[in-house]
Amino acid sequence: MLHILLLFSFLCPPLLQQPKTSAKDLCVADFKATQGPAGYQCKVPEEVVVDDFVYSGLNVAGNFSDIVKSAPKWSWSAMARLDLSCGGVIPMHSHSGASEILLISEGSINAGFISSNNIAYTKTLKKGDIMVFPKGLLHFQVNSGPVPALLWSSFNSSNPGLQVLSNALFSNNLPSELIEKVTFLDELEVKRLKALFGGSG
Repeated sequence: MLHILLLFSFLCPPLLQQPKTSAKDLCVADFKATQGPAGYQCKVPEEVVVDDFVYSGLNVAGNFSDIVKSAPKWSWSAMARLDLSCGGVIPMHSHSGASEILLISEGSINAGFISSNNIAYTKTLKKGDIMVFPKGLLHFQVNSGPVPALLWSSFNSSNPGLQVLSNALFSNNLPSELIEKVTFLDELEVKRLKALFGGSG
């Protein structure tokens, strides 16, 4: 029996070898190169430096000058800092390309998402709490606490996508009559919301 195994191992060495892979340890985007349909090409390994893996811009709070009193601040990775002033809101939105995980670092918020079965999952989150928002589902965050809130958001993709529901409905160029029909809102409310969100039509 042993002689058959030895003969087999000499005749079929490719079956016993470990597969070779062409995968690289890392791919740092070369922003000096032309962007193609698949994104930027990778830097050559000799040009990669430690600063390609470090981002230092999330240490400063954002500006609360908009109507939702929130200041999302994105890094180049799949991470964001979210500052919510008292009463601040991250409006109902979805990410078609990723699930999101949210860590509450300061303050407290109400957060939730709506499943495709129209079941709402909401919770008051405090410092140290984490909540996951499944890929593609509508979700929101509201600071209903007495102090500003600091949140850290991370995604399982570097391209999570973003569609804000109110912007999708009211900052577009669809005719107001059509929006009235599909939302069951009256004409005055649709016009008010289009004016607020910069829509036309």
